[in-house]
Amino acid sequence: MRVTALAGGVGAARFLRGLVSVLDTEGDAGQSGQSGQSGQSGRSGQSGHELTVVGNTGDDITLFGLRVCPDLDTVMYTLGGGIDDERGWGRGAETWRVQEELVAYGAQPQWFGLGDRDMATHILRTQMLESGYRLGEVTEALCRRWGFPQLREQVRVRLLPMSDERVETHVVLEGPDGTSQAVHFQEWWVRLAAQPPAQRIVAVGAGEATPGPGVLEAIRTADVVVLPPSNPVVSIGTILAVPGVREALRTTTAPVVGVSPIIGGAPVRGMADACLRAIGVATTAAAVGALYADFLDGWLVDPRDGDAAVDGVTVRACPLLMRDLPATAAIAAAALELAAAARQPAP
Repeated sequence: MRVTALAGGVGAARFLRGLVSVLDTEGDAGQSGQSGQSGQSGRSGQSGHELTVVGNTGDDITLFGLRVCPDLDTVMYTLGGGIDDERGWGRGAETWRVQEELVAYGAQPQWFGLGDRDMATHILRTQMLESGYRLGEVTEALCRRWGFPQLREQVRVRLLPMSDERVETHVVLEGPDGTSQAVHFQEWWVRLAAQPPAQRIVAVGAGEATPGPGVLEAIRTADVVVLPPSNPVVSIGTILAVPGVREALRTTTAPVVGVSPIIGGAPVRGMADACLRAIGVATTAAAVGALYADFLDGWLVDPRDGDAAVDGVTVRACPLLMRDLPATAAIAAAALELAAAARQPAP
């Protein structure tokens, strides 16, 4: 079975860890409910499952001359076993000596911390980009250090940037003199804690970008497409803003299922409600599902949102709090079961 996921950062990475666990446990038997729906399963010479993760790069930022890709790195560290589980981002067993020295020198910015182990990733990424490698090639090279693609006996994993071209999410705020000013999303999110309210959120460069190599093919040839719980505006929304991605989701023969990042009218993690307000969308599971209704087949919500309805979409409820790996694996299994139930009929 080929599974393609469109992913943001922490929440998506944790869901994907559960999904990998489910696929690895099921092995080839996991294809029993999915095989044949897009003509890709049962390929000769191949066994096990393939998971392709299309990662958001709109959060990327350059700090201290280094190119930082927070969402790609969070997925890479989480699936590779190097994440700080308590924070959900950055490296485990991290130290901060370089950051402390930068602060001592008065170097700016001081609101975004880069750990010593994490910084090694950004140094190598920047060197490779400056040498002419494309972001997808760099990401593949970095992932090899973490055991990709054969992360589990029955699961091969690829991590693809949504685009090799630079896309940055900026937030338009009202300045102190009443005029508008734009700041990088990371500054609004980290330094300003999503305050003041955003007037607009803009994915700069997304409309002119092209999908990264393999992105559209991974959507079109998938047996299942999954949207893990991610920020619907600045994670999934930014990926969808890249021309061709949304159309590929509309036309794929695979069922497309999503997992709500909203439980009981509040984000599971982070400040997605602040982003939703900026685009005039209510912070509800139903409203977020409606953002994807033109291509979504199934929408998984928490029992607290069991009355949620999205036109033309199969909605099911199961507990969505990812308390630990078993709970997360249960959510991933429910998403695959929903995909089987919501499978699109063959054209």
